[in-house]
Amino acid sequence: MLAYHTHRIKGEPPMSKTRDNLPEVTVQSTAETSALLRELVAHLRQNRTQLRQEWARRITEAKLLTAMSQEEIFAEATSVYDNYVEALETGTFEALQAYARNLSERIIPRGVETHEVVGIVLLLRDVLARSLFAKYQHDFGLLNRILDAYEPAANRIANTVAVGFVQERERTIRQQQEAIRELSTPVLQVRERLLILPIIGVIDPQRARQLTEQLLRGIRTNRAKVVVIDITGVAAMDSNVANVLVQTVEASRLLGATVIVTGLSPEIAQTLVTIGVDLAKMNTVGDLQGGIEEAERLLGYKVVPFGESIQQA
Repeated sequence: MLAYHTHRIKGEPPMSKTRDNLPEVTVQSTAETSALLRELVAHLRQNRTQLRQEWARRITEAKLLTAMSQEEIFAEATSVYDNYVEALETGTFEALQAYARNLSERIIPRGVETHEVVGIVLLLRDVLARSLFAKYQHDFGLLNRILDAYEPAANRIANTVAVGFVQERERTIRQQQEAIRELSTPVLQVRERLLILPIIGVIDPQRARQLTEQLLRGIRTNRAKVVVIDITGVAAMDSNVANVLVQTVEASRLLGATVIVTGLSPEIAQTLVTIGVDLAKMNTVGDLQGGIEEAERLLGYKVVPFGESIQQA
């Protein structure tokens, strides 16, 4: 067993030791921590106006939340401050989490970035710590105990606000991406029972799956019998995406719709051949106009020249 030796400077009081000959560490009790937090909360409530103003001023000086006016910054600083103090007082974070989500919903569309939100929370922590130092500078023992009680709660509060903002930002980004994808793959009803799906740009596996889902929903909703998928605007696709295209054609057929693929490039045609697609089972037409004409023929429509239709009338 290893032996630990301690050396004491002459005149220094003997160091208390544990059974293992190690210095004894004083741990703050839960009751003491609660009492110190109550004293801290009382101080923050008593100095609420001054500390809010100081925090708002520091936010402006640091050039954070620049997308917001001074009045808006002070209003939000007031709400964050009150939620902050409540979390310290109650030890619960549900209200703070709800407010952080609500705040994020309002400020993210205005271009507020993650580092700004983290920055203002850290500034508040600094403002409060400076206030505590000024109050307890003549009693460093009490100051250290209060900071020991405050710091874990402050860290959790900062983490709660930051995580809430990041989660809301990620949700907003996902919604925007979904909207962009839907706009980039519109299912258009040309006439009764006839849909067109023009595809432009790069098709990755995720977009390919979404394309299939949108088309199948469109077929069911519109009771479509013929679908024209135009891929003139697609420069290339890998074998995985080509397989999804083939599966889309088959799934559409199961729903009772015939699919006509138009605008095949030589590269995409080669990909389909390479993966072993039986092109005899895929109805292809050179261009979109020809695809629409073929779809109308399948639906029983007859295109009559305008002059001829007038004479018949």
